[in-house]
Amino acid sequence: MRVNRSPVVITPDRTRVLLRPFNASRIETAQRIVDSLLSIGEEEVLKRYYGVLKDFSGRHDTIEETLLDRFEQVRETLNTGLDLSTERKALIGSYFLMEYSPESAALFNPSIIMHPDQSAVPEGSIRFILSLRSTGEGHISSITFRTGMLDKLNSVHLDESVPFTLQAKRMPNRGYEKDLFLRKLHEAGIHDDFSQGVLRSLPGVFISEELKDVLDIERGKFDPVDIQADRSYQAIVLLAESNYEVLFTGESSLSQRILFPSGPSQSNGIEDARFVRFVDDDGTITYYATYTAYDGKITLPQLLETQDFLDFKFATLNGPAVRNKGMALFPRRIDGKYAMLSRQDDENIFLMYSDNIHFWYDPKVLLTPAEPWEYMKIGTCGSPIETEYGWLVISHGVGAIRKYSIGAFLLDLEDPSRVIGRLSEPLIVPLEDERDGYVPNVVYTCGAMIHEQDLILPYAVSDYATKFATVNLKELISTMRQIR
Repeated sequence: MRVNRSPVVITPDRTRVLLRPFNASRIETAQRIVDSLLSIGEEEVLKRYYGVLKDFSGRHDTIEETLLDRFEQVRETLNTGLDLSTERKALIGSYFLMEYSPESAALFNPSIIMHPDQSAVPEGSIRFILSLRSTGEGHISSITFRTGMLDKLNSVHLDESVPFTLQAKRMPNRGYEKDLFLRKLHEAGIHDDFSQGVLRSLPGVFISEELKDVLDIERGKFDPVDIQADRSYQAIVLLAESNYEVLFTGESSLSQRILFPSGPSQSNGIEDARFVRFVDDDGTITYYATYTAYDGKITLPQLLETQDFLDFKFATLNGPAVRNKGMALFPRRIDGKYAMLSRQDDENIFLMYSDNIHFWYDPKVLLTPAEPWEYMKIGTCGSPIETEYGWLVISHGVGAIRKYSIGAFLLDLEDPSRVIGRLSEPLIVPLEDERDGYVPNVVYTCGAMIHEQDLILPYAVSDYATKFATVNLKELISTMRQIR
């Protein structure tokens, strides 16, 4: 079987930087900084402010707006004065920001889907969106995007990425469905007098401000030293903060947009997003991504949802089957149910179904390691791809010296619990020039697609950079060992 590797390589670009909040180690230090900036004259303020713009406006698209936004965030906790010039506000804001290069260390684990906008595409070509895991200082991972086109010969043509990056704004008025919120609390084991009182006082759909007001009112009804009430209070806040919505401006390019960790469960990283174009039974199209949230201690699979790549909703997944890594959603329902592949035990691939995309139970073993290149463990490499031959699933296997290889197997279209084909040898292994990187001896992907009867497979090399490969679909299927 012939695998064609593209000459296109996507490497980390450390010049793409974000402005991130910086907090002084002590509130007294922060107040000292503000007091110093309040004490200088307006002429000095202008000099220092325009010095900041000279140094940084060439690196950020909306720096003046960002400086003022940061001032508004810190003024609530610091004595900043009541009547300040715009320049002084912005200058104060600049002392509580820092630059962060989200892809300075690595740009890897890609997922590819068809772009929603296929206008003005040449005949036989297709426009795509590539999501990537970008990793910077502190091993913090976020999601970034690139766009491009596959021509009729499946050559990869990447669009030039915009040098400025843009972080989404968190939406404070995101609505929560009370029934879903209640069910998630029950799944987390929060079902006491305090939580019931809070939920009774909320409308069917509520926003974060309403929740905060009700929490404070309800907490006042309980003893100030009631530990259980405090625990429930914090659990409800944690759940709300872990389910949130962010929005990018419509004027931004997709390659500018960075989904940086914001919720508590993902404070140390949003890892390995597996995007899928999901078509519901009524024809509605939603782009979902299962991803791994990491808080520095625990990894948990979670869900990302968008319809336009501007408005993104982050949601917790619940149920006993939500564990480990590598959950991959099928691109449509199977017999009216959502279907998901997962890895519950860090060794095997499981299949599970659900009536609700947020809750998962009763996984069944689908595939176990069978070949030496996957004896350590196997896992999914993105959502199943529907083909005339069956559900094509790209997988990964881990062998000797923890060498990662990419494989594939085939599931029955009508009954995905039936494995009908499987590669005996890897589809892609690290070549000699692909073995060195952030994590050596690894090839990995989070999603592929079919175009012009070829499998288009973007893949990461040694957790550092991203490449592309193509293989003829019919040839791939014919190479598989048939299983009946």
